Amino acid sequence: MLSAALMLLFAGSVNAEVIQVEYSRFYSHVKKLDGEDTQALQFAFGFQRVGEGRLCEINNAKIVTDKQTLPLEVSEEYRFTVPSEKVLKMAEAFVEIDLAEAANLCDMSVQLETKTAYLKTRYSKEELTYLLEQYRSFFNEMGSFLSFIMPTVDGLNIQFADENISMPVKDAPNINMGTQMLSAEWIESSKGLVLPEKPFRITAKATK
Repeated sequence: MLSAALMLLFAGSVNAEVIQVEYSRFYSHVKKLDGEDTQALQFAFGFQRVGEGRLCEINNAKIVTDKQTLPLEVSEEYRFTVPSEKVLKMAEAFVEIDLAEAANLCDMSVQLETKTAYLKTRYSKEELTYLLEQYRSFFNEMGSFLSFIMPTVDGLNIQFADENISMPVKDAPNINMGTQMLSAEWIESSKGLVLPEKPFRITAKATK
């Protein structure tokens, strides 16, 4: 997850179980992923239940303008993504999120992850290196003005839907409790990766 310092930028008005956030606040961040050096990445937004290690349930999410309403797909994990559209910013759109629980118990959570199109069971060394460099490009760019809070990317975390799965993987690091950690050094020396199933998510393996 991104730093709390970034999460605070997404503070919106709260009314019962419905939260409204100006689209421009999302746009200011998602537009940072428009370049070729970060095109495999996306921000996934959700709401962390205060004091608990889970996300608040979301009934639905949508982008609302004076002229139209655009539904957003909410994952089983209760995260959603938003498009990078300047026209929505100009239209002063809002992102409206209908929560299934009390809104004042849910804080915005922002996660940088690999787009679903890049989730599969077989990766060449070149594909793994490509994903690693995408994360490095993002954090290097952010570090130019937030170096005091941005971590250093030193690998990839492969996450599976079953958080309890633990098993060996041929010629690769083991899967432990639903996660496989690939160091940059392993990726550099590898001949690719074959997984037992398609991962749920890929994120950066980072250190301060």
